[in-house]
Amino acid sequence: MGMFSVCRVETTPFDGQKPGTSGLRKKVKVFKQRHYLENFVQATFNALGADKVRGATLVVSGDGRYYSKEAIQIIIKMSAANGVRRVWVGQNGLLSTPAVSCVIRDRVGHDGSKANGSFILTASHNPGGPHEDFGIKYNMENGGPAPESVTNKIYENTTSISEYLIAEGLPDVDISVTGVSSFGGPEGQFDVDVFDSATDYVKLMKSIFDFQSIQKLISNPKFSFCYDALHGVAGAYANRIFVEELGAQGSSLLNCVPKEDFGGGHPDPNLTYAKELVARMGLGNTDSGVEPPEFGAAADGDADRNMVLGKRFFVTPSDSVAIIAANAVESIPYFSGGLKGVARSMPTSAALDVVAKNLNLKFFEVPTGWKFFGNLMDAGMCSVCGEESFGTGSDHIREKDGIWAVLAWLSILAYKNKDNHNGDQLVSVEDIVRQHWATYGRHYYTRYDYENVDASAAKDLMDHLVQLQSNLDEVNTIISGIRSDVSNVVNADEFEYKDPVDGSISKHQGIRYLFADGSRLVFRLSGTGSEGATIRLYIEQYEKDSSKTGRESADALAPLVEVALNLSKMEAFTGRSVPTVIT
Repeated sequence: MGMFSVCRVETTPFDGQKPGTSGLRKKVKVFKQRHYLENFVQATFNALGADKVRGATLVVSGDGRYYSKEAIQIIIKMSAANGVRRVWVGQNGLLSTPAVSCVIRDRVGHDGSKANGSFILTASHNPGGPHEDFGIKYNMENGGPAPESVTNKIYENTTSISEYLIAEGLPDVDISVTGVSSFGGPEGQFDVDVFDSATDYVKLMKSIFDFQSIQKLISNPKFSFCYDALHGVAGAYANRIFVEELGAQGSSLLNCVPKEDFGGGHPDPNLTYAKELVARMGLGNTDSGVEPPEFGAAADGDADRNMVLGKRFFVTPSDSVAIIAANAVESIPYFSGGLKGVARSMPTSAALDVVAKNLNLKFFEVPTGWKFFGNLMDAGMCSVCGEESFGTGSDHIREKDGIWAVLAWLSILAYKNKDNHNGDQLVSVEDIVRQHWATYGRHYYTRYDYENVDASAAKDLMDHLVQLQSNLDEVNTIISGIRSDVSNVVNADEFEYKDPVDGSISKHQGIRYLFADGSRLVFRLSGTGSEGATIRLYIEQYEKDSSKTGRESADALAPLVEVALNLSKMEAFTGRSVPTVIT
């Protein structure tokens, strides 16, 4: 057993180490600065307190992006020096964000230990590579992201840190091979347990879904599907689940080899960045002449987001969570006893609200950030939740879960086609969505992202929108001058949320303009970028007349889009005539 000592290293604070909605994200070159990562890790240990750190079991893994392997070794050494008893690492440093949550909640170590928390190394859907993004966040013992009370303490500590602790004499651990490595230090034994990345997560999925019914669907000669991991960590699970467990063809998998730079692509599962999948599903600009698969899906870098597609058909994330909620009890064994409640983030369309009202379910509207859903789930108040930014999940873990969402859709398809024994035409993704609209109405919806906008310009735009809210008569005069076919604004505010579980209040969570006909405009600054600011504009119109739910979304939303861009003076403030991404 190798021995190590504890070294105290003097340091000084770095500006800007404030965690956003999903941790700290910066360019790799920023993280590679001497002491930068170490400062943040020590600030986290200090925020947790010695009583939570000493003797703890921590998970340290991530999406495999560039700089992850070096960061894991640093965090292992710092964990040892701070009195952590053992560190669990997914083989090759790979664990999807939902798998980390699963491992914290469900895994039992070789010595009977359970995890107390995790450092997750990911920048989610942001690009990876030497000149791209890196990120780190801390998850708590419930498997969910650290609450604001903890992240605020972490940030405060980063502003005054003067030293950090790191093990001296502790060699790098080979994380490519499973097994336990033991070392001795001032506080006794310290273990590093490298384990298979997929086993615990696959076991959990098999306890939630009826894999046999999904196998039957996949084996139907009329059914075909395609799954694109965008070279993210989902690739570490795709073959195990879809091919080995469910019997899909290996050719169904696209870009399922995890890469440090995500193959040079942008691992964000939307119509803009998942180009190869979009083309294969018949939604590209050119017709390949090949019949598209019945079902397609994509994941982001850390596999917590998902995009669902049918043949030549896109399912909006807002519709997706509503459809899963509407069909969960009959299609997914885990929910056979009923749903405790449902929730969505404020910018997400109100499609889920209508389902909740019709099914008499508890409903919650929360700020963006999965930790708000986690509070509801821990209190037994929410079963299914989602957000418009391609995140969907349930109370099986405390993170959004991209593969779970795909399996939920496959379960719904399997249920709808369970009596299809004679080779009849399959009930398709499009059929399911259109039937949902006929039942609940349609929420026409789009999101415009303006990425890497000058931060001061973005702030000025938001200030302008808040100032406008003080006089709705003036707002409606402006709107009627832009488009006479858009109804009046009846309410406008900055969204504020009081958590029904702990009573905490979250302010300034997005600027809302609510129209008389149920339409909405929402403006929000995103906290997930690594530099500059991202302005997100959400545009929604509800149509309950089933004869009008088949319009092209762009046509239905055109009047509101024109109003939003002119009312906000988007181009004047940002210099952008078009958004970076439209979803």
